[in-house]
Amino acid sequence: MTHGMDAVGLVLARPARMLGLEPFFMELIAGIEESLAVEGRSLLLHVVPDHDAEIAAYRRWGEGRLVDAVVVVNLALEDHRLAVLGELGIPTVVVGGPTPDLPFANVWIDNGQAMRDAVGHLVGLGHLRLARVSGPRTLAHTQARTEAFVAECARLGAQGSVVEGDYGEESATRATRALLGRGSPPSAIIFDNDVMAIAGLRVAAEMGVPVPERLSLLAWDDSALCRLASPALSAMSLDVHAMGVQVADCVLNLLADGPVTSYTAPLPRLVTRGTTAPPARPA
Repeated sequence: MTHGMDAVGLVLARPARMLGLEPFFMELIAGIEESLAVEGRSLLLHVVPDHDAEIAAYRRWGEGRLVDAVVVVNLALEDHRLAVLGELGIPTVVVGGPTPDLPFANVWIDNGQAMRDAVGHLVGLGHLRLARVSGPRTLAHTQARTEAFVAECARLGAQGSVVEGDYGEESATRATRALLGRGSPPSAIIFDNDVMAIAGLRVAAEMGVPVPERLSLLAWDDSALCRLASPALSAMSLDVHAMGVQVADCVLNLLADGPVTSYTAPLPRLVTRGTTAPPARPA
C-alpha cells in the first residue's frame, strides 16, 4: 500500500547548540537520497532537540501516514523509540545497530573491530599510554567502541583511559586539556568524531605539545575537516555515502515486502596522515 508522499522519514535529535550537522550525517543523507531518488521517493528530514520530540514526530507521521518508512540513527542502550515504531507499525531501518540480531532491518557497523584496529595501529607505533575522547556513553556504538578500546589496550599491555565528550568542540577542548595536563599524559588520543579531533589539535597547539612528535591524534569518521586540518588528521574512514546507499536499499527492500534483513557496512579503514607517528623517546 503506497501513500501520496512516497517519503522515507529521518529524524535527527540534536541539541540546539549543535546546530550544524556533522559531515557524517550530510554524507549519509546524500547517499540515502541518491538511492531513493532513483525509485521516485524522497527523504523527509526532521531535526528535533531530543528523543521525546523524535517520538512525537513518529506518532504524527504514523497517524497521518506521512511516511512509508523511517530510518533510525544513534541507537541508545535503552532505546524507547523502537518500541514506539513497532507499535505504530511503521517499517523501520536501524543504522549502526550494535548487533546484527535486531528485530528490525538494520545496517550494522562493527565498531568493536574498527576500534581494535585503531588501538593496534597506535600500540604498533609504540604508544603505551592511550586515551579516548568518546561520544555520549548512552549511545550503543559509543559503548561498543569503549569496551573494545579498554579490552584491546589491556590485551596489548597499554594504559587506556576514556573521557566522555558530546561530539561538540567545547567538550573535546575540556577533555584534551585535562588529559594533557596529567602528570603522565597520553602519547596518543582517539576522538569519536572529526569536530572533537580538530578541537584536540588546537588544544595541543595552545599547550605547546607538538603533533605528531609528542602526541598522536586519530579521528573517527573521516571528512573534509580532517583532510584540511594542519597537520592533516589521521582518521578511521568509513565510506558513509556508500553506507547511505546501503540504508536506502534496505528501506526499498522492506517496502517491496522483502524479508527483514541485516546488512553489514564495510569496515572502517585507517587512513594515516600527519597526526600519527611513533612517540618521541623520552630525553
